[in-house]
Amino acid sequence: MDVRLDNKVAVITGGSTGIGAATAIEYAKAGAKVVFGDINEEDAEKTLKTIVESGGVAKFQRTDVTVETEVADLMKTADTVFGGIDALVTSAGVLQGPSVRIDDFEAATFDSVIDVNLKGTFYALKHAVPIMQKGGGVILCIASGAGVRGGSSSVAYASSKGGVNGLVMTVENQVGSGIRMHTICPGGLATPLKLGQIAESAKRDGQDPDAAVANARNSLGDPAGVARILTFLVSDAGSYMRGQIFTR
Repeated sequence: MDVRLDNKVAVITGGSTGIGAATAIEYAKAGAKVVFGDINEEDAEKTLKTIVESGGVAKFQRTDVTVETEVADLMKTADTVFGGIDALVTSAGVLQGPSVRIDDFEAATFDSVIDVNLKGTFYALKHAVPIMQKGGGVILCIASGAGVRGGSSSVAYASSKGGVNGLVMTVENQVGSGIRMHTICPGGLATPLKLGQIAESAKRDGQDPDAAVANARNSLGDPAGVARILTFLVSDAGSYMRGQIFTR
């Protein structure tokens, strides 16, 4: 199946690396105009270069998803430069405090993860929905199996992703049939987020973090595989999909 996103405008948070970057590249390859935000400007330039050199159309805007005005500006840019938003992917995320027991977990760490993963998703929805309701579209919020149907190595991460799942279920009842929403729950992927968690946990357990990461790569999936699923979901071919989507 040749999945195309011609004439669609997509906004992606956390688009510099991992699932976000892979999705930005796939969307542009399929014909979408992509606007992506991140605080990681160095890797954002690499993602942007990959898209442009392949003939795609994309714009990067530095965006801290914990700052509401910056998220609002990202959505406004998509609207003013490309004429609207047809697809939103909220993939900005952090994982902190792996392998830390609840009684040792720092409140500041918990707040930091919630601010990025959950509040950042809230800000994106808050400012994208009014634009998308003019013409409809698809919203894909990256959660995880952690916090949705199982635990996590991090108290904060599981809490934030469970919150994203609840947020989507609530907002989809508010926006009506014009905007289709999905909670995306990826499995173990070779992303900087996952590899960093593996290294930190290994170090905490007195193991070699580099060896742990190298060993884990053999069993982890490729973010590009998830990006292809996300491309299908926002395409016209994916219009009959509903609910949570679990991937490798």
